[in-house]
Amino acid sequence: MPSVVHTLMHPHRTPPPPIDVDLARVMGSGTTLWGAALVVTGVLSWLGVAPATWVWVCGAGVALGVVGVLWARHNGRLSSDGTGAMIRPGDEDPGAPTILG
Repeated sequence: MPSVVHTLMHPHRTPPPPIDVDLARVMGSGTTLWGAALVVTGVLSWLGVAPATWVWVCGAGVALGVVGVLWARHNGRLSSDGTGAMIRPGDEDPGAPTILG
């Protein structure tokens, strides 16, 4: 059994397992928020309350969000077993029905 000093000097940490999420849904939510901010800052800029650079920042957020959603949809899909796990293209989906033929 290692000593307390050895354990404190050389801690052993096990990382938690990665969380399975639908990245397209997460990025889509963020893009929606950037879109709402774009509308708000657009109106405020039109009224002369906010600078136009705020509108450009929100527009960039929407553009990057759309790119992120497209990337997430192209590079992975959800497992059909309902766990929310992402499956890379080419990997088999263990929950998908197989067609025998």
